Amino acid sequence: MRDKFLSWGIVLVTATWIVALLIRAHYWIPILLSAIYALGVYNAYQSKHAILRNFPVLGYFRYFFESISPEMQQYFIERETDGKPFPRNQRSAVYRRAKNLSDTVAFGTQLEVNHRKYEGIKHSIYAKSPVEELPRVWVGGEQCTQPYHASLFNISAMSFGALSDRAQMSLNRGAKKGNFYHNTGEGGISPYHMEGGDLCWQIGTGYFGCRDEEGKFNPQLFEKYSTLPNVKMVEIKLSQGAKPGHGGVLPGVKNTPEIAKIRHVTPGMTVISPPSHSSFSDAAGLLRFVQKLRELSGGKPVGFKLCIGDTKEFEDICVQMNVLKIYPDFITIDGAEGGTGAAPPEFSDGVGMPLEPALIFVNRTLNNYNLRSKLRVIASGKVLTSLDILRAVAMGADMCNNARGFMFSLGCIQALRCNNNNCPTGVATQDKMLVKGLDVTDKSERVYHFHKNTLHTCNELIAAAGRTSYEEVDATMFMRGDEFDHLADLYFPDILGNVKQKARS
Repeated sequence: MRDKFLSWGIVLVTATWIVALLIRAHYWIPILLSAIYALGVYNAYQSKHAILRNFPVLGYFRYFFESISPEMQQYFIERETDGKPFPRNQRSAVYRRAKNLSDTVAFGTQLEVNHRKYEGIKHSIYAKSPVEELPRVWVGGEQCTQPYHASLFNISAMSFGALSDRAQMSLNRGAKKGNFYHNTGEGGISPYHMEGGDLCWQIGTGYFGCRDEEGKFNPQLFEKYSTLPNVKMVEIKLSQGAKPGHGGVLPGVKNTPEIAKIRHVTPGMTVISPPSHSSFSDAAGLLRFVQKLRELSGGKPVGFKLCIGDTKEFEDICVQMNVLKIYPDFITIDGAEGGTGAAPPEFSDGVGMPLEPALIFVNRTLNNYNLRSKLRVIASGKVLTSLDILRAVAMGADMCNNARGFMFSLGCIQALRCNNNNCPTGVATQDKMLVKGLDVTDKSERVYHFHKNTLHTCNELIAAAGRTSYEEVDATMFMRGDEFDHLADLYFPDILGNVKQKARS
């Protein structure tokens, strides 16, 4: 193809120039063909892209279609139950709730219910009427002097830099109206976090917003910001589900002068957070750091976030809690399925414990060390729907955080471009032209409605199960598809006999 392009191209360009000169018209045609041919010659002799080298000019179509592949997949190929990491039916539910539209569906479920992976709620024939009041939880143990009354469902950590200024403003205004908190992410507190909503200030390994020139923790800066009225909680990020043990990455293209000023770094450079903290190196050091931050903040709730990896390390933290008598006010458990951070695929796909086994492990371990009553457990990592929230509560979570669901409420279309500054909806980009498409007034309302309607559905599900409060939510409220195998053998071999067959397929 390359040789044909070079040989036939020069013939075609020469012929069009001769014709144009003879008729003294349509000079734009040979000019255009000359430009295309020049581009093709460049493609044929460059060494970076084999496709363009072998297929000059035509190779660009391959890159174009690759760039719009996620959108093409969504619009023309995927079914309601397809799509990763979130299927279309879940995204559609978020969009409808965010727009405050009816979220009902017609003609029944599209899920395969006779399957081992099916999971649902055991409803009661003595169902209750759902309560209107949305659930709230007190955060702050015996060592905390400024406890916080938090919503059960809140915005998980997403930094300014990862998200645009208008996205952060929309999230914070929505949080203010809905009376739930907005986690800042590890990028520091920006002016766009200060729209009146409650904040959980996250402190990562880079200590952005509270670091000195060498990147070490600066207690004076921390005290200055942690005592702000909007800051209700402080979260130390040990690791996150999207990339446990890797540290954060802010691409240089997203590191604008404004972001650099907030983070106290050099603008334009790719900023990589260290994989671990420099302020401590063991469990005792972590707990002393928790105590230090609590004192500097004036007694506000302080906890830490981690994705469970080596279980012995978490047990060691529990041992040191009892030895030092220092207790965090909360622990956020981030499942390995979390995904708002850019990371190598091996870290996203193969490192860390998923949320469900992690929650079970953490709760059992805390109970074994008589610590469960001293702190709150927060679940995060694909906690998107009302069923996800109740499932997390049933496994021991006191509260839930979600990031990508709130991104959907802002208009995110799952284009999978969060890490290259080309988010088409203006949510996860610093491109001013793209950000202009995001209207703060409209999107903040959608954030508010998504939160409200999701928790309202939680209340309805609890009532349908015959429960009256979240304290009554436990694992017995749920049924799983693998339970049907036993039912089929005992009672309904003629009706449910095909369940085993489908489960194996």
